[in-house]
Amino acid sequence: MTLFLLVLLAALVFEYINGFHDTANAIATIVSTKVLTPRQAIVWAVGWNLFGAMVGTAVASTIGGGLVDTHFVTMTTVLCALLSAITWGLLTWWLGLPSSSSHALIGGLCGAALGSAHTNWSVLKWAVVDAKGASGGLWPKIVLPMISSPLLGLVIGAALMWLLTVVLRKATPRFVNLFFGKAQLISSGFMGYGHGSNDAQKTMGIIALALFTGTKSGAFDGLPGWLGFLRTPEFVVQRWVIVVCALTMAAGTAGGGWRIIRTMGHKMVKLHPVHGFAAETTAAVIISVATKYGVPVSTTHVIATSIMGVGATKRFSAVKWGLVGRIVWAWVLTLPITGLIGYVLVRLFMACGV
Repeated sequence: MTLFLLVLLAALVFEYINGFHDTANAIATIVSTKVLTPRQAIVWAVGWNLFGAMVGTAVASTIGGGLVDTHFVTMTTVLCALLSAITWGLLTWWLGLPSSSSHALIGGLCGAALGSAHTNWSVLKWAVVDAKGASGGLWPKIVLPMISSPLLGLVIGAALMWLLTVVLRKATPRFVNLFFGKAQLISSGFMGYGHGSNDAQKTMGIIALALFTGTKSGAFDGLPGWLGFLRTPEFVVQRWVIVVCALTMAAGTAGGGWRIIRTMGHKMVKLHPVHGFAAETTAAVIISVATKYGVPVSTTHVIATSIMGVGATKRFSAVKWGLVGRIVWAWVLTLPITGLIGYVLVRLFMACGV
């Protein structure tokens, strides 16, 4: 029971970090275009994050039961996965790099599961098909979307911005700025909703996995009757888990992540309201579709590449590609580094008899 409480605490710390680390996903563009002040933008994002986090559990199911063989997962496995993700999230936040909290958690979980299985690689579910014929596993749910979703953000963002440029070619700059200044309230809200619906579910999934693991191992045997809600004989996401994760992410969003906001909204490319609208709309649509199919995409990757695509339509040199290179390296390194940290932590815990 003590170990579960540590897992729950670590999960909520991760969710809070995810909230302030990824605040930039929802508000960087609307702040950089000066449609809202930073404080106003955060309040706006908090509301939409909270609303989105309360909707659906498909992504949670993927995280909790679709990536690794749960027979090898212990409470220590889950704890080490979270500690790995927290470490990487704090490091990249400190460096101001918009890395993926989602991939940090997934990498940590895979590495920790591999350590728990004594380096038996079959513990990782690369590709599976469920009873309904739907594909699952690391390849279709993680690796393929990790490549395709940023590319879609880049291409669709550029295409939408080009289309808007053609449609608005005769409009005055004053009209364009005024109209899309208002429209950006809608697009940023949509982005905040998408972030909440996809990202909050990842922590819901990891807590649900811990509940399932604790029930299976007998860790919750002997608990008083009023704690009976902790026992979960099969993988389900309980209502209290959804509410706690939603509120924690909203609190993290309210805390803000100014280092990353500066990188995304100011350093990468200079944006106007119409550019912000195009980038946010592109990212929000991609994330919402992914959420519907239970795909835990990186909201950071999608909005960042959408901004790049939109910015490149101004002129290719408008995007600071040197900074983009640093960001991409952080993306590439997230899975292997968090996987290694998760693996090493589990082996250390096992060596200490935990």
